[in-house]
Amino acid sequence: MNTPLTNDLLGQLQGQPLADISNQLGLSPSQTENAVSAALPLLLGALGRNASQPQGAEALFGALQRDHAGLGIGSVLGSVLGGGGQGGSILGHVLGGRQNTAAQGLGAATGLGQGQASSLLQMLAPLVMAYLAKRMFAGGGAGQAASPQHLGDVLGQEHQSIAQQGGVGGSLMGAVLDRDGDGDTDFSDLIGLAGSFLGGGRR
Repeated sequence: MNTPLTNDLLGQLQGQPLADISNQLGLSPSQTENAVSAALPLLLGALGRNASQPQGAEALFGALQRDHAGLGIGSVLGSVLGGGGQGGSILGHVLGGRQNTAAQGLGAATGLGQGQASSLLQMLAPLVMAYLAKRMFAGGGAGQAASPQHLGDVLGQEHQSIAQQGGVGGSLMGAVLDRDGDGDTDFSDLIGLAGSFLGGGRR
């Protein structure tokens, strides 16, 4: 069975990338890993939800091919930390009107301020896109030809896996994506989730 996308990407960010993100946000390494562990399932889950629609999968596939193919995670992170990377516009496509809700939820679950949570999501969005492009177009697609259908299948499986695993990522994804976005969302049930998750060790 393939490694879930979230776990694979988190593994690729270990070491210097996470240290650089920590420095940029003024967080401790453990806070940063905690927050990234919660944010990646949210972003990949949102992409999975979008790609479950045929037009969504085609639009995402086109964007990966046009704007993100051939970019390494290290070079993308360097651009992001330098103020580039178009994280805000990517988030606009991925989360739509849920951007503020996502930042609020991530902040509640991890103890970050909303500004820090928003900055982290903007940093991670271009990294997620570069990672997906690499999976699709650089032989990471388990031998299947890259296509919108295949991309939709891969992201759909990831969305399902995140939901089944639960934990901080699954709870946050459910709280942000599975509500109808009609105003303020109550994240009281998410508060401190990451802390208790960290305290409980890794599975």
